[in-house]
Amino acid sequence: MTQSTRAVTNWARNITYTAAEFHRPDTLDALRTLVAGSAKVRVLGSGHSFNRIADPGGEGVLLSLAGLPPETDVDTAARTVRVAGGVRYAELARAVHARGLALPNMASLPHISVAGSVATGTHGSGVANGPLAAAVREVELVTSDGTPVTIAREDARFDGAVTSLGALGVVTALTLDLEPSYEVEQHVFTELPLAGLDYAAVASSAYSVSLFTDWREPGFRQVWVKRRTDRATVEFPWAAPATEALHPVPGMPAVHCTEQFGVPGPWHERLPHFRAEFTPSSGAELQSEYLLPRASAVDALHALDAIRSAVAGVLLTCEVRTVAADRQWLSPAHARDSVALHFTWVEDTAAVLPVVRRVEEALDAFEPRPHWGKVFCVPAAVLRRRYARLADFRALTEALDPAGKFSNAFVRDVLGD
Repeated sequence: MTQSTRAVTNWARNITYTAAEFHRPDTLDALRTLVAGSAKVRVLGSGHSFNRIADPGGEGVLLSLAGLPPETDVDTAARTVRVAGGVRYAELARAVHARGLALPNMASLPHISVAGSVATGTHGSGVANGPLAAAVREVELVTSDGTPVTIAREDARFDGAVTSLGALGVVTALTLDLEPSYEVEQHVFTELPLAGLDYAAVASSAYSVSLFTDWREPGFRQVWVKRRTDRATVEFPWAAPATEALHPVPGMPAVHCTEQFGVPGPWHERLPHFRAEFTPSSGAELQSEYLLPRASAVDALHALDAIRSAVAGVLLTCEVRTVAADRQWLSPAHARDSVALHFTWVEDTAAVLPVVRRVEEALDAFEPRPHWGKVFCVPAAVLRRRYARLADFRALTEALDPAGKFSNAFVRDVLGD
């Protein structure tokens, strides 16, 4: 087991964690001993969060699971995979694909950890595709006294145990549902107008659809359309096909992006926007994201268009995606089919935060739920009202972590402690 007192930052380097110690245990026994003997513990996944959700505070222990054996145990008969807590989606996808199986969806970045992604409500895109947590069928936790606990889908606690903000224990493994492998082709279109936009038709035109804009003009500079080759041919009459490979951020080279122009390829090489073998950027950015009712998509986009002069000055790109409703108590898509409005900002917190507040004011009527791992300013009291099962989640944390070992300032705000 390795220990360090060096400064640890997130991927974007806008957060320096204040933990007293940073540990990277290399066995499950070492992890259990460390958890049992620590007063405060938080787990850092791939560091792709932009707020203090992972920070245990100045007297706590920050854990990385990257030192544990990177297990990916595929059961081809059951079509499931048991994956260790430190494994990233790119590693998982390759192992699963090699056995002729597939995940139903992936996020735009394959470089993020599986456990951290589902714990924060991360998602891909598609009108019928739920968040990444929807594939989880079993969670394995180390609880506050070092005891391992398994919570399966049939357990009444399960809907609070996956998108859990790290508040229940250390997730050492997850079991995910799989399906037979499939291929995807990706097409990019340009200049989709906002005026007259039939968002329902556009979003449902393919398996996964993402709209991109920098809000310098009304409408969308790019639309990324991902069709499963075992599904119907895509008809996209609303915009013109791109004539060159494109990056979601205008002006950036497309070399790190997944294959375009309708070239079929394995699911894990097309569903993400970025290639697994490349780092898509240096992390010199901030991110925010809000999920709101899908039926309100067009009204919400017009609300953003009304403030685009304020937004555009600090924005690299804005992505618009769809997410199907799920049952996880703290999922931003809980119980409602959602549209997700994602903002990639410049790396300037002082300049970005006032604009984040303007965006939240513009969207407030639609009761947006922010992504748990991104930059947001929604007051905790307001946020708590947007989660109908929050009291159930609070009770679950009290049952599994009565002393609050896995809590921190972020979690206490969410729970209202």
